[in-house]
Amino acid sequence: MKPIYLQALLALIFISISGCARKNFYAKTPIVDPAVYKQLQQNPAAFDSVTVQAGKHYKRGAIHRLFWGTHYRPVWTAPVTVPVLDLKTVKGGLKFEKLGGGFQTTSMTLSDSTGFTYALRSLDKDPVSVVPAVWHKTFVANILRDQTSAINPYGALMVPPLAEAAGIPHSTPKLYYVAPNDTSFGEHSERFSNNIFMLEEKYDGKEAITPALGDAVDIVSSKKMLNKMFEEDDHFIDQQTFAKARLLDILMNDWDRHEGQWEWAEYKKGKNTIYRPIPKDRDNVFYRFQDGIIPWIFSRNWAIRKFESFDEDINDVYALAMNSEFLDERALSQVTREQFDSVAVLLQKQITDDVIQEAVRQLPPSVYAIEGEDTAKKLRSRRDGLRKAAEEFYEILAKEPFVTGTDEEDKFEVKRLNDNETEVIVSRKSDDVITYRRTFKHSETKKITLYGLAEDDEFDISGEVNKGIKVMIVGGRGEDEIKDKSNVKRGGKKTWVYDTRRGTEIEAGPETKDKTTKDIRVHAFDREGF
Repeated sequence: MKPIYLQALLALIFISISGCARKNFYAKTPIVDPAVYKQLQQNPAAFDSVTVQAGKHYKRGAIHRLFWGTHYRPVWTAPVTVPVLDLKTVKGGLKFEKLGGGFQTTSMTLSDSTGFTYALRSLDKDPVSVVPAVWHKTFVANILRDQTSAINPYGALMVPPLAEAAGIPHSTPKLYYVAPNDTSFGEHSERFSNNIFMLEEKYDGKEAITPALGDAVDIVSSKKMLNKMFEEDDHFIDQQTFAKARLLDILMNDWDRHEGQWEWAEYKKGKNTIYRPIPKDRDNVFYRFQDGIIPWIFSRNWAIRKFESFDEDINDVYALAMNSEFLDERALSQVTREQFDSVAVLLQKQITDDVIQEAVRQLPPSVYAIEGEDTAKKLRSRRDGLRKAAEEFYEILAKEPFVTGTDEEDKFEVKRLNDNETEVIVSRKSDDVITYRRTFKHSETKKITLYGLAEDDEFDISGEVNKGIKVMIVGGRGEDEIKDKSNVKRGGKKTWVYDTRRGTEIEAGPETKDKTTKDIRVHAFDREGF
């Protein structure tokens, strides 16, 4: 073992056994001046604005930083002046709707007089609740809380100019401090007082439709969108727009883009319904984790790979795509290499140097002095390398894609065109309209999985080639018909059929491998991911 690794492991062991969780990990108040804090305790309306430090408790000495990382500790301890929140006046007056459901963030939903909703979310996080209760009073709590310093607490402020330039819907967060003893939050006052928050628009429902969303008719969750897309054969994701949103995520190093981090604007196009993405919850943009010995080890490919650091180069696209794999697989299977490249080129033109400078200037002055120029430099470099990142992202998605039908009757056609190309076409049996078409390349794709989902589907596989892509057919509920007329001369059987024996009709060919069973679990397909 190399000396540096041995030292890191010894340090980890030493620190890990060094004691229990600190009872008072968090600072008593983010207010910088004790006299100001005392006045606010007596009169919550004593000041319109205050100077705060978002995370005094993340300040550490040189040895600690060497092993556990400097991260964004200087940013967390930088003095920042923010307005004091007055629910009676902000946005024309806001009222409580419900508490948020996040594990780490203190949050609530507020609404204005028109019914438009806003999210009030704490700047600081407490990640302890994500681990079993047995760890809550141990050294693990200290480590988890300390590593929150890898987040740039003001990173979300930089997103709006970048998203605006890219044509991606976005919220515009604003900073506020809630005074101690502020009773505006009723029974939740103690939980929310004496804390720093971001207030941002919340896109959920028709009331949240703005002119920026054009002729949208509704805004729905990922769960509802996915269920509709799989239930009905006339609901579709605008996949190229989603590809653009995902490349913007990669540009900003936002690794936490699971299905719960999106809402969807709903549009009507003739008889079809189209969904376009609305990103939310930008807590982890510009993440910096790998600058300490122990976090560096923890973030290796064999460990917690997704904790990729924001750097001048987009070093690990796979790491940035791990948390979003479920949604990416379902929402990007039709986007070709050429389309990904075109989207990347367009983003490079839209995210100009001026746009980047405008973005970093959204940081509070004291934070800009620490991070502004360095962040701008890294964004410019990452933008210039975006085409390569788009190519890597495409190649990740192209390895083992799947194509889904719906709960209505669909027809799947697989044509083995030549030794390197296989075309997949999906059409509605009700009117023969093609709903999916893509040509996959053997050099990029090792396996294609077709999910029929429900009702009576047809699968036709044809073409004679020397080598080809493995095709897995998961028929789903209903009486399915599979006709395999294909022939791949080398590499073993290339058409595998998974379905229930009852009600499934198979016209097998030399490539067919019958994997039918009595077990209905063979039809399993995760529609929601939650």
